[in-house]
Amino acid sequence: MKQYRVWHRTAYTYSDAVEDSVGQFHLTPRELPWQQVRDAAVVVSPDPGDLHRETDYFGNWSTYFHLTDPHEALSIESSSEVTVRAPEYDAAALGLPWELARPLQHPHQEGAWRAAEFSMPSPRVAQSAATAAYGAVSLEPGRPIGEAATDLMRRIHADFDYDATATTVTSTVGDALEKRAGVCQDFAHVALACLRSHGVAARYVSGYLATQPPPGKERVFGADASHAWLAVWLPGTDQWLAIDPTNDQWANDRYVTVAWGRDYGDVSPVKGIIFTEAKTSTLRVSVDVAPLPPQH
Repeated sequence: MKQYRVWHRTAYTYSDAVEDSVGQFHLTPRELPWQQVRDAAVVVSPDPGDLHRETDYFGNWSTYFHLTDPHEALSIESSSEVTVRAPEYDAAALGLPWELARPLQHPHQEGAWRAAEFSMPSPRVAQSAATAAYGAVSLEPGRPIGEAATDLMRRIHADFDYDATATTVTSTVGDALEKRAGVCQDFAHVALACLRSHGVAARYVSGYLATQPPPGKERVFGADASHAWLAVWLPGTDQWLAIDPTNDQWANDRYVTVAWGRDYGDVSPVKGIIFTEAKTSTLRVSVDVAPLPPQH
């Protein structure tokens, strides 16, 4: 079990005054069986006239804000303390054939109705012959779902290069699959497309991964980043196996879960619309996931 202080700041500056700013953010970690959250807070500056937090369709904390006072800068700063332990899974469910993890083909299983929408295409996770073919290598007939999902994770980690210049936030699954390169968001989307092409339910997860500095180096505050991975439905349960193709491992007690949905579009950390005549703007994002001493 690990404890962390999570801090995330998104700051915008504009070359002219913004007259109206409307936004939504997913920055507060979820309460989960393996994750407890305390002292969670988000501060928007300048102070918006309307600020409202609620749980969205997927059970994530979602906050809406509307700022109508003219401003040339905007910052959104979240902080929380989180306790995380490594998720535990039903060994029998991990050993079931992957074919049973298709809720639309097996709708009478426990949890199938909740998992069904995660087995279908979504705006950023298109299915194709290429994703079906790549996924089929791991999804051998009768193979246990835990083994098949882990094999797909390892293949993506081995076959794809982590390259922040290879894709953008608008790149498609097809782009990443063709280039065999991208970032964590791309790797998660590719894995989702491969699984869903065969009817397997899997969801996109956003959050943070606690990192450690190289040997002999000190931690640099604000040098961490948001992270993305995916979770695969375990048939007949409400459990989802969280896998990380970027780092070739199951999510453990170093992963802080913020939100999940069908793809990145459902859980982007910050999104919105501004009304302005500004010609240019800058964006700066700083993230820090600091380990805390155990509490007794």
